[in-house]
Amino acid sequence: MRPPRILPLLRVGALAGLLGLLTAATAATHDLYLCAAFNNGSRVMGSNDGSSNGLFKRTADGFRHVGINYPLAISATFDPRDAKVIYVACLSGVLRTLDGGTTWRLVTGWDETEPKSIAVDSQAPDHVFTGLPDGIVVSRDRGQSWQRRERGLPERGKYTQVVRADRARGGRVLIGCESGIYLTENGADSWRRVLATKETVNDIQQSPHDPRRWIAVTQSAGALESRDGGATWKIIPGLPADKALYNVAFDARDPQRLALASWSHGLLVSEDGGATWTARNAGLPGEGIPRAWRTAIDPDNGEIYAAIFGQGLYTSGDAGRTWRAVPAMEGASVQTFTFVPSSQP
Repeated sequence: MRPPRILPLLRVGALAGLLGLLTAATAATHDLYLCAAFNNGSRVMGSNDGSSNGLFKRTADGFRHVGINYPLAISATFDPRDAKVIYVACLSGVLRTLDGGTTWRLVTGWDETEPKSIAVDSQAPDHVFTGLPDGIVVSRDRGQSWQRRERGLPERGKYTQVVRADRARGGRVLIGCESGIYLTENGADSWRRVLATKETVNDIQQSPHDPRRWIAVTQSAGALESRDGGATWKIIPGLPADKALYNVAFDARDPQRLALASWSHGLLVSEDGGATWTARNAGLPGEGIPRAWRTAIDPDNGEIYAAIFGQGLYTSGDAGRTWRAVPAMEGASVQTFTFVPSSQP
């Protein structure tokens, strides 16, 4: 069975009852947002069956739906100056809220649809970068207007799965495409390829401990690491390359701990900075090896999340040695986890 390349729409149960699973939630300094959706097995996307889809925010009583009931939200980011300003990449384009989710506006045009990823330049927060199936659009006025910024990208091969802005250097952005990783150092005025691949780069993440360290995972070329800010890349030995690796997560509290979601090897964890990796699949669902679709590590308490393809959301407080199912999340499809500095005192 070939792993999916297009983001799926799966069944998610009612999003509630998470308080008992959130370690030290009352002391959290980050809000957690999920892009999630559900399908009861026979549901047609967009049908009115009373379900909630789109963006969800963690609260003391569990996750609550925020804003528009949208069938497929894929990626979310925020303005570092004001956490109430949130951008969501969804099927129709980019949704933006200026008031924490009370009101929303679709800010992209008819020809800027199906974005896969979105990022804000923390050094120039009016600049927003969005990856599309056919390239990149950039806003330099907080989403009010958008322009194609693709000089240096190929005519073919610029399908963009992931966009990441360098938190340490303004104007510096990396994108993962179907033909490799491209880098801009001038706010997308021009791009250059820093890694060539034959299939899609699925995720790129910057270390919270060392801004020069990045890790990328791919559809069929394994995982790669850069120690010079993304300028050059080397294969990470000991990781599989036979099937898709979907995303990687750093532990903000422990520089030695990372997690990786793998299609054919489940949830992989490193506790030595990425030198070695161990499958931590005991307690996760699935016939044989679980299809680990997405993973994240909570920056406040080190909890690891694992979204299992078609099986729901799980959490671990001991680096994946044991897992607990998140209540009412059976069949969950969590596309992304976004941790935002809390707006609460």
